[in-house]
This record gives sequence, structure tokens and C-alpha cells, in this order.
Amino acid sequence: MIEDVVATYGDLFEIDQNLDRLVKNIELLNFLNPLNIEQEKKSFFASKYRKNPSFKYRKIKFNPYKMQRLFFNQRLERIEDDEIRKLYQDIIYEYSGLIQCIETIGSGKNFYYNSLKVFGTPKERDVDNARFILHFKDETPADNTIKKYSADEAEVYFRKFANRYDFDFNIKKSTHISASAMVLNASETLLLKKNYQFSDNELMVLANHEIGVHMVTTFNGKSQPLKIFSNGFVNNTETQEGLAVFSEYMSGCLTLKRMKELAYRVIAADSLIKGYDFKGTFDLLYSQYKLDRDAAWQITLRVHRGGGFTKDYLYLTGLKKIYDYYHSDLDMTPLLTGKVTLENRDSILRLQKLGLANQNGHITDSFSQNLNKNKKLDFILSNLK
Repeated sequence: MIEDVVATYGDLFEIDQNLDRLVKNIELLNFLNPLNIEQEKKSFFASKYRKNPSFKYRKIKFNPYKMQRLFFNQRLERIEDDEIRKLYQDIIYEYSGLIQCIETIGSGKNFYYNSLKVFGTPKERDVDNARFILHFKDETPADNTIKKYSADEAEVYFRKFANRYDFDFNIKKSTHISASAMVLNASETLLLKKNYQFSDNELMVLANHEIGVHMVTTFNGKSQPLKIFSNGFVNNTETQEGLAVFSEYMSGCLTLKRMKELAYRVIAADSLIKGYDFKGTFDLLYSQYKLDRDAAWQITLRVHRGGGFTKDYLYLTGLKKIYDYYHSDLDMTPLLTGKVTLENRDSILRLQKLGLANQNGHITDSFSQNLNKNKKLDFILSNLK
């Protein structure tokens, strides 16, 4: 069956495979996480938050100009289907934008402007939503928020959690990541922050977020005939992170504190377009919003790495879109076919009808039953603009 499809769409598969070979070099987060986070954190705190950090980054191992040329050399006119040709055209522009981001990491405003092109910036509505969430009174911390597990103990938990899924992945530990955990799609790796202490709730959150969604869409994407499902559709970050946080909600481990963290990320991303430097964003979170200094550092680091990285505001906008989608009684499974977007749902269904996309081999198990018991979260999510 697949041989017949490949024969019918030979030019499409050739272009798709060409793009796959090229895109393996441009996983942005591989280059974006600073190499000297802990040293610069100590220096920043020692300076009483007055001296901006000076981050160092991995050197890129490809020629960005040559890579751009190879992307745009693809003869898309050979794809006869107008809708599929447009999909690939948009994807090439997206990948081109990611190359520009990687090429300019650490260059300040140049990276920021490239980040804006790929990820956008919070709108006034998004900032209003963030402030709405921050108006709610903090809940009493539960015992399960006490940090007590090492990265080694977390690895044991994640491997046990992953038994419910029929796939194998790598787990590695690193000091060179800004998050407590993250998935590297290309190498099928869950990266854990070395020397980080995890709480019971964080383990649940990260398991459902990183394994239950990001790993599920990694392996579903890699099982598709077309490699774009694995390498990513245009603007897939918003949908992918929305699905991942929604998995936290459905599994009953999303908290108001976590929602506020997403709101602070929006506030921090918005500070970039207002011209704040690192110490300015940190002061906004630490002095004005009264975040503890470690949390303020972490959020500030995430948005200022590279020279100004706006992606973090998309977690909240994505969560709202997925929450509304779920409550519209629409099928969630098309959104799990790979690194895809909600906006391309109809295209995904059409590709499946044409035999160019498979049904999912893995389904996020938290989506089968809503275990959220926090009515305040439902009130907040249903009232976001």
C-alpha cells in the first residue's frame, strides 16, 4: 500500500526526504541553552542583580548560508497538489527562520528579531490573560510540592511511567539546560537537569508533559511516511506545548502555581518588546511581582537566552486553544500525529485519506479521562480571552 502511495507521489517523497536530511542539523534548543548557566547565576546573584550575565553557546557545525540555499533549492513546483505544495512552502520558510535564529544566537537584537519572526510576541490580550491569572490568591502548598528527588531518582520514576507506552527512549543528564527537563526530538532523548531536586508533583507534571505528549508525538511523527510530521509543521510550538500542559491538567497535576508560572513567562516575554535587559526583567519579576529569586532567575533566563527568546508565551495561548478544542468534543488524536498544529488539522485528516499519513501508534493516556478536581483552574481556563 505504501509502495503505491510513494509511486504516486514520488516527487513529494523526494523533496520530503531532502528536507529531512537538512533539518537534522537545526534543532534550535540544542544550540540555545547556555553552556555556563550555573557560573553566570552565581555571578549575577553576587552582583546583587546589577550585572547582566554573559552566556556562552555551542558553536554551530554547519554553514547557515549554504543550508538556506539547499532549503530553497527544493523544486516545489513538482508537487502537483496545491494544498500540499503550500504546506511544504510554508514549512521551508519556517525552517529558514530557525536557521536564522541559530545563526544569530548570542548576538542580541539580531537573534531577538529572528525569534519574533518565528515565534511572535505576546499580544495585549495575552498579557491581560496573564494578569488575570496572577490576581488569584496562592493556594496553600501541598506536601507533594516539597523537592526531595535527585535526577537519578527522577530517571527511575520516568522509566516506570513510560512502561504504559510502547516505545524506548534515552534519558541523559546535563547542566546545560534551562528547564528541569526537556525532550530532544531528533535523538529521542529526555534530558534531565543534573543536580536539580524534583518534587512529587513536578515528577507527575514532567512525566505527563514530556513523555505523555512530547515523546508520544516524537514517536508518532517518526512512524509517518512523510518526515515533516517528525520535523515539525509551521508554528507547531503553540499546539505542542498546549497539548503538553493540557496533559498536566487532564492527569490532575496542574496547579494554580504552575498556571502562574506560565503567566509570568508571558509577562517576561512581553518585557522583551518593551526593551528590558536581563536584569530589568529579573527586577520586574523579583521586585514587582515578588517571585523568589530562583524562580525569577529561571523565567528570566528562559526568555533572555540567545538574545531574546519569545517562545515561552505560547504555553498559555496553546493551553487555552487546546482546552477549548477539547471542550468542543473534537477528536484529539489528529493533534498527536507528530509535531503538528491545530490549524493544520484538516490537512492532517486529508493526508490520512490520501494514504500519506498513518493513524497514531501511541495515544496520550491522560486524554482518556479528566482527573482534574480543581474548579478554580476550570474557571480560569474558561474565562481566558
